[in-house]
Amino acid sequence: MRFSVTLNRDPGHAGNRLLVARHDGCTVVSLEDGSATVVALGRERLAHEPLAAAGRGAVEFTDAATLDVPAAGLVIVDHRDGRCRVVMPRIGIGSVYWQATANGLSIASTPAALPCVSTGSAQFDPRALYDYVYFHMLPAPTCVYQGVAKLSGGHCLTWQNGRTTVERYWRPRFGDAPPGEEAAAAAELRELLEAAVRRALGDVSHAGAFLSGGLDSSTVSGYAARARPGIPTVSMGFDAAGYDEMEYARLASRHFGTTPLEYYVTPEDVLRTLPDIAASFPEPFGNSSAAAVYHCARIAREHGMTRLLAGDGGDELFGGNERYAKQLVFERYGAVPRVLRDLLLEPAVDAAARLTRAFPIGKAHSYIEQARIPLPDRLQHYNFLHRHAPADVFMPAVLDLVDTGAPLRCLQQEYMTPQADSPVDRMLFMDWKFTLHDNDLVKVNTMCSLAGVDVAYPMLDPTLVDFSMRLPTRWKVRGGELRWFYKRAMRGFLPDEILSKTKHGFGLPFGVWMRTHAGLLGLARDSLESLAGRGYFRPEFLREALRMHREGHASFYGELVWILTVLELWLQRRAPAARA
Repeated sequence: MRFSVTLNRDPGHAGNRLLVARHDGCTVVSLEDGSATVVALGRERLAHEPLAAAGRGAVEFTDAATLDVPAAGLVIVDHRDGRCRVVMPRIGIGSVYWQATANGLSIASTPAALPCVSTGSAQFDPRALYDYVYFHMLPAPTCVYQGVAKLSGGHCLTWQNGRTTVERYWRPRFGDAPPGEEAAAAAELRELLEAAVRRALGDVSHAGAFLSGGLDSSTVSGYAARARPGIPTVSMGFDAAGYDEMEYARLASRHFGTTPLEYYVTPEDVLRTLPDIAASFPEPFGNSSAAAVYHCARIAREHGMTRLLAGDGGDELFGGNERYAKQLVFERYGAVPRVLRDLLLEPAVDAAARLTRAFPIGKAHSYIEQARIPLPDRLQHYNFLHRHAPADVFMPAVLDLVDTGAPLRCLQQEYMTPQADSPVDRMLFMDWKFTLHDNDLVKVNTMCSLAGVDVAYPMLDPTLVDFSMRLPTRWKVRGGELRWFYKRAMRGFLPDEILSKTKHGFGLPFGVWMRTHAGLLGLARDSLESLAGRGYFRPEFLREALRMHREGHASFYGELVWILTVLELWLQRRAPAARA
């Protein structure tokens, strides 16, 4: 989904009108009356007349939510008043980077395609390092390059007379009434899923699907197999306890009659490919499952596939992440009368905890401690930068530039945006940005691009997004059960074993492997030593991260070592001169 558009001022016009000076990977249509030019970003080669019709409506639009926006975004250049608008779809499938220039506006799917980055004039922005360690990626609008920003889903960028503004145009409304009888709603869901998968397959002859054995990849693979019997599916395994889900992928493949391709990722695979994986991202990116996705996509491409269907989005639409149920447990504490909490429960538990942290006192104290924290702040209880003082992590040269409260305010703002009464729906909406748009979709898009494979996301089809917002919260998470309605609706289609399994995914056992694999440990040590020399992080913290991994929780601290390692690998390729 690579694209770039450069819009420059019209030298033959007295005002500040923009013209499309250069474009790549886009469909461009000029309206017959000359009033506007419309650009559909990305791979969708839209027909002239539908795009022109969209453009005619777009020129007059007052609410961007009424527009039919392509998956990568839409640019509307109004030649009458010189206004240019860049509209992202409600949930951004891809990234849109932008740079306002003295001569106009540049837009691209990657910062490397913007003039300031391609010419080397853009500087690495050390302020982005704080967001990176906090989120393990850089959420929009933050960019690692000075003078460059990203657009979030549901936002519109307006350029006029040399000035730019960015506004949110979509605040979703979540329903709380069942969409009719459960049986009818289940039938509608199955119909929408099948239609979305068929649209995602399109007319691509060499298509396949990711298959982890979870709810969503199994659903997508199942409907893909119904459309194309014997369609290939690609599954990934790890020879590490607690990380391998291959048995469920095999079960789904047999159930739907797909042609299975399997690959077991090894520590040697990661060691060999990690520098290229890290550098392939447009910005530092710390999601460790990227390596597994890359090897899946690589195997698919080696077997002739040109498009893969991914299952991303189902958990964030229908309530499948463990934190949704967990946070409801903490929310129940707020229903206890305040006088009882303040005068009896909390003083008693605090006093007992000063004497012992043994069960159940320690558990009760931890519960109350977290329940006191409101959402969404509570979701960051185990964040590295809430567990370690920023001054112990970063050098003053970074902290002097950073507002350390900004990431939490960003989360709070997103949490309060939707029209929703339930904390579950608010968390779902947050995840559409921070888990999907800024993280998982960046991961899958980039890794498939590196492997040379296109990717589509049928679970994020607009019809399914709209359907999910009509569902009441109690149909998503009920009595601690995740995806209550979805699982009931898919009975008879998905195998019972998959419906009853716990959520897993493509997690990489990097922290576990690094304890015994000399090559991975050496790569991490060398990377952190090199990172220390850049003057952004305290060297003692980087040494402590390795010690905590070696002597503490391998998975938890392995993730910290991973994000620091891939940061340095990215800097070595993309910004080698970066120093404090």
